[in-house]
Amino acid sequence: MSHFEINLAMETSASPLDFASSPINRGLSAEQKIDLYRQLTRIRRFETASLKQYNGSKMGGFLHVYIGQESVAVGCASLMGENDHMITAYRCHAHALAVGMSMNECMAELFGKATGCSKGKGGSMHFFAPDKNFWGGHGIVAGQTPLGLGLGYGLKYKGLKGAALCFMGDGAVNQGAFHESLNIAALFDIPIVYIIENNGYSMGTSQARSSAFKDCLAQRAEGYDIDWDLANGSDLYEVRAKVNIAMERARNESRPTVLEIQTYRYQGHSIADSAHKKYRSPEEIQSYKDNHDPLNLWRQRLIKENLLTEESAKKIDTEGKLEADSAVKFAEESPAPTVESITEDVYWETDNTTEASKIGRYFFND
Repeated sequence: MSHFEINLAMETSASPLDFASSPINRGLSAEQKIDLYRQLTRIRRFETASLKQYNGSKMGGFLHVYIGQESVAVGCASLMGENDHMITAYRCHAHALAVGMSMNECMAELFGKATGCSKGKGGSMHFFAPDKNFWGGHGIVAGQTPLGLGLGYGLKYKGLKGAALCFMGDGAVNQGAFHESLNIAALFDIPIVYIIENNGYSMGTSQARSSAFKDCLAQRAEGYDIDWDLANGSDLYEVRAKVNIAMERARNESRPTVLEIQTYRYQGHSIADSAHKKYRSPEEIQSYKDNHDPLNLWRQRLIKENLLTEESAKKIDTEGKLEADSAVKFAEESPAPTVESITEDVYWETDNTTEASKIGRYFFND
């Protein structure tokens, strides 16, 4: 059995609930449920298109695609309110699209173009949209975890009722920065939800060989007296139900949570991971696609609820493909950053000609 099947069996035996009946899901309208499917397909199509373009040498740097994990980003983003914030690691395209960023600005960033969300200077791992409370996109493993802590601290300091969602992969749980963040989150009662997107293999080493744990990774939170939970990432209803509990704990009680969401990636860690079909068996990958694919499961659920048909689902998928193809065309036709722009977007003070910028004192006073 794979890590996903082992933990899913454990969770199912412990929580035999129909999460569709949870309060946060009962309130979903038919159109909202269909829109969730639309978002899932848009992300799948965007990632498929970006993979094709990367393999066609249209992009530089790294590319970490999210194919197979779509329900995690979509489910979490669907719960965000005005004072909720999101920060993640380098597998960030889905989160960006889920919070409302356009395919055009995201694809252009992958192409390194000036019309990209980071003006072509960040690339695949550094998508940002401050206007949407989306703070990246970070390339250092677990480097986003203290930053997410800071977002949560800011909410508490300002007296705002919100939650900071901080995503990481299963490999990040062994980094010191994460544990330091948990310690501060517990000591200061920070309204943060640490979400472990556990796809089972870190960069390319199985969880069993890379991480010491009793039942699951999230259980480590007990060492810091922090609430934790485990969720099945292929079930959009369950993702929303369990993430909502954690977000409400942050908003109303200013308490942190560690939530592990079991998921799976179809491709390698990055496109450079050429051995991803060797350290995972073809049977394991196919089993996930056949039995746990989040798009297929959500489509089947909506058909069962008489909200969707195979024909309407196909139409939504076609629309997503056309939008992704259009984004590729937009990226190809967009201009590259100018040489002069290399000195821009380094210091906020200089870009905005503040008083500090005039005297060269960017961070400190006498």
